[in-house]
Amino acid sequence: MRHRIDGRHFNRPSDQRTALYRSLVRELVLHERIQTTLAKAKEIQGITERMITYGKKGTLHHRRIALSHLPDKEAVGKLFDDLGKRYAQRPGGYTRVLKLGPRMGDGASMAIIELV
Repeated sequence: MRHRIDGRHFNRPSDQRTALYRSLVRELVLHERIQTTLAKAKEIQGITERMITYGKKGTLHHRRIALSHLPDKEAVGKLFDDLGKRYAQRPGGYTRVLKLGPRMGDGASMAIIELV
């Protein structure tokens, strides 16, 4: 039975999966738009929204939490300095996932995830 098993595994050990999520969220924060598979985009959407919410709160405690999840000072700085102020009045829904067609090589469904 699959009780309390949440999220996709991507056929990776948990440490590699965590590193994948961190790198995708970092790229999304820095570039504000990335192209990836639909499953990965859906997986990092919630993580990115949580990081932006930390940026909106703006306290030292939330900055340290963000640094523990996303150990890149440049990305965390952009979260707190730019994105936190940009989305200060928005109550949520900071990202958008747009579906693309299948990838040429293996047919995986592709998507663009971007900041609204």
